[in-house]
Amino acid sequence: MVLSDLRRHDSGIVDAVEDAAPNDAIARRLRELGFVPGESVTVVAEAPLGRDPLLVQVGFTRFALRRAEAARVRLRDGEARA
Repeated sequence: MVLSDLRRHDSGIVDAVEDAAPNDAIARRLRELGFVPGESVTVVAEAPLGRDPLLVQVGFTRFALRRAEAARVRLRDGEARA
């Protein structure tokens, strides 16, 4: 499961951030911002039309991510919860 699959108020545990291409700057930046293995992430809100972008929270910090960016964040199997 990836972060973009979660619905509003669902949470999960980050397993990894996957590079879409070699030297993926977006994936690197997500890791720098705190999307690291073992960290809890929650979808706080989503845009009404098309559900893009997502407002996600990691720790005490919130980020607006496009669905394509959120799809790089892989979650641990069976860890998603409402």
